[in-house]
Amino acid sequence: MHVLILGGTAEARALAGLLHGRVRVTSSLAGRVANPRLPAGEVRIGGFGGADGLAAWLREHGADAVIDATHPFAARISFNAARAAADAHVPLLALRRPGWVPGAGDDWRPVDSLEEAAAALDGLGDRVFLTTGRMGLAAFADRPEWFLVRSVDAPEAPMPARTEVLLDRGPFTVEGERELLARHGIDVLVTKDSGAAATAPKLTAAREAGVPVVIVRRPPAPPGVPVAATPEEAAAWLVSR
Repeated sequence: MHVLILGGTAEARALAGLLHGRVRVTSSLAGRVANPRLPAGEVRIGGFGGADGLAAWLREHGADAVIDATHPFAARISFNAARAAADAHVPLLALRRPGWVPGAGDDWRPVDSLEEAAAALDGLGDRVFLTTGRMGLAAFADRPEWFLVRSVDAPEAPMPARTEVLLDRGPFTVEGERELLARHGIDVLVTKDSGAAATAPKLTAAREAGVPVVIVRRPPAPPGVPVAATPEEAAAWLVSR
């Protein structure tokens, strides 16, 4: 059996590790991170050329299944995967870690886009901790606030005029996030609902500090695609076929 994992996430790497040695695994990475953590098994880096290119790859390489373990906000590749799998008559599973859930004391302001997140900053303070990734900063380019932008790789312009960039990669700790919020005098946190445990400590630190969180909801998933919440569930789906 040959399975293609559309990956780049911690869950994708964990799944590749579970399957390696049991089936042939090819993990596909988008190539947007300069030094990605590579999973077990075969690895390809770069796009496919849309849904048609992905369908052609599936046929050419004899893929028996596709597992979409991309980031929850990678909507385009997820919809391309759904179309390609249908065209190539290959079963598809989405591996999606659950989203974050607010708890007692959280002050969350849910929005549906980065543009809405920028608009939601009105009246929340002057110092913003922005953790939405290196792309999409154009939505905040005209904001007057000071921004601390944290990302794995250097962010892309345009970006806010008052910006400090912090290059760092999780996992993070609650203690470290507490210190960061205090050191930079953060008034508001802006993030996406990635659901990642490695980056969740910032939410705890924000709650403890009384810092409001503007959180971007996940985009809709392709209809009709079965979903697994953990790498173990995804592996069980695959080996049961």
